[in-house]
Amino acid sequence: MRTKTKEKKVRDVPLGIGILAFVLAFIGGVVSKFAITPSWAKEYSVPWSEAFGTLKTDLPYGDGEANKFDLYLPKDNTKKSYGLVVYLHAGGFTSGDKSGDSQMLSWLCSKGYVACGINYTLRTNTNYANVFTQSNEIKAAIPKVLEAAEEEGYSIDKLAMAGGSAGHTLAMLYAYRDAAESPAPVVLTFGAVGPSCFHTEDWDNYGFDQNTEESAQGAAGLFGLMAGKEITAEEIRSGAYLEKMKPISPVDWIAPDSVPTVVAYGAHDRVQPFKASLRLKAALEENGVDYQYFACAHSGHGLQNDNAVYRQWMETVEAYLDKYMPVEGS
Repeated sequence: MRTKTKEKKVRDVPLGIGILAFVLAFIGGVVSKFAITPSWAKEYSVPWSEAFGTLKTDLPYGDGEANKFDLYLPKDNTKKSYGLVVYLHAGGFTSGDKSGDSQMLSWLCSKGYVACGINYTLRTNTNYANVFTQSNEIKAAIPKVLEAAEEEGYSIDKLAMAGGSAGHTLAMLYAYRDAAESPAPVVLTFGAVGPSCFHTEDWDNYGFDQNTEESAQGAAGLFGLMAGKEITAEEIRSGAYLEKMKPISPVDWIAPDSVPTVVAYGAHDRVQPFKASLRLKAALEENGVDYQYFACAHSGHGLQNDNAVYRQWMETVEAYLDKYMPVEGS
């Protein structure tokens, strides 16, 4: 009975003070990026065309209503094998849809990759979805994606995991935490502005570094909601909460054999704390991972004020794709 009571306390947590701000700011950051699109960005964001290949939509991978994916298959279906790029959508873990990344996925397909957007169950006040359950849905989806590609005549021999914001976190979790169980070798991860770890001293933009009862309660509420576990203010104060956050903390899974990584973060991000991205950078450096880290010095979560750096990031993504997942025959 005691276990059930604890579970209910976690599941019934509403979007409270700080948590609601977190969600709204995530969504706002996503909107701002797509509202300001420089001309060069069209190279990496193109409308779907049948000239690129075939698009299969809403393929199922589980029993949940959201358990569907879109598969972008390149025109040339004669190659022995193909690289797969999975790009996961943004939305603060509470909103968004795979269709929002259709132009990025179309661009990847136009380059000769099999590309895939995956939906996952979004958190609401009436369900129990959290970052951990969402990451497990992505883990369950990957074998189904490979099976669907194989059925269409596209054998997958390499995999890149990518995404934006919330999707970036989920992509990193698969690339660092779950890669050993992947049905195809994960060779690269890339993305932008995804939360990478949950040290309270990094989350200063929410005041979680203040060492007060209010800050401990706030951190316990938000982190517990994200992890799907009951976390107390005492655990925040003692540091014991970090073990409970490990399943959704990409930084904690980085090792010397972790995949090459390309990331971008905004120095003035009020959603994903910038200090957490520095901890990610340090972990990649300490473990000798081949990585490129881009700091947008004038931007927040939307990376909207550093177009030159943003362009460098995208050019580097393309270079890393060419290096670690070259298109056969290109």
